[in-house]
Amino acid sequence: MTERNYNQELDDTDNPAHEKYAYSFDFDVLHPYMIRSFEPFFRQGSLLELGSYKGDFTRRLLPYSDEVTCVEASDLAIREAQRRLGDQATYVHSTFECVVLPRRYDNIVLTHVLEHLDDPVRVLKRVNDEWLAEGGRLFLVCPNAHAPSRQIAVKMGLIPHNTAVTPAEAEHGHRRTYALDTLERDAAAAGLNVVHRSGIFFKALANFQWDRLLNTDIVSREYLDGCYQLGQQYPDLCASIFLMCEKGPSRD
Repeated sequence: MTERNYNQELDDTDNPAHEKYAYSFDFDVLHPYMIRSFEPFFRQGSLLELGSYKGDFTRRLLPYSDEVTCVEASDLAIREAQRRLGDQATYVHSTFECVVLPRRYDNIVLTHVLEHLDDPVRVLKRVNDEWLAEGGRLFLVCPNAHAPSRQIAVKMGLIPHNTAVTPAEAEHGHRRTYALDTLERDAAAAGLNVVHRSGIFFKALANFQWDRLLNTDIVSREYLDGCYQLGQQYPDLCASIFLMCEKGPSRD
């Protein structure tokens, strides 16, 4: 297997050779609604974020735990997160496959990361067997293959099928595109108990279209809340899919 360059995968410069990966829609819309979806399920105590990128989502997690630990494979991302957040979180530079952690955690957050992993079930098994405390909870979120924006792209001929990995996604480290059934399949294969399943934010427009809209007064806060609430009704038509899992019996 080719050795991965995690610093290169997070490259999101304006270089025309690199398609934009991180959008304002993710940071300003999707992240707050992820937190809103997580809030009823957070446990009091420690929190482990697997894949912290540059600390944008970490910042939103800080109010929910006094002990936040982040594992990140890119040293450049860690340095930027530390620049932004200082010592408010503890950072571990490692891959999930190799990391050695000193304890178990009451909350583990894995958002828009599992689709990047070479062996997602192996990592989820480590979450279940090694890192989740008794009574702890895993918050697992992935981009949704069946998001209307993605289905429209298929109808337009831009991508071949809903679960395809586009060249731009592959460039940024994607290995697969999950739907609710395949995400739950991998969680169950790792021994986790899926307690709650949902979607986050009904999404019919692509990220770049949302970014343009967010710079206007066309979309109100009430409209965004409506898209979030509609997503609870139709999780299979959301931007992202969400599983809340608890520790199951360890499997050999």
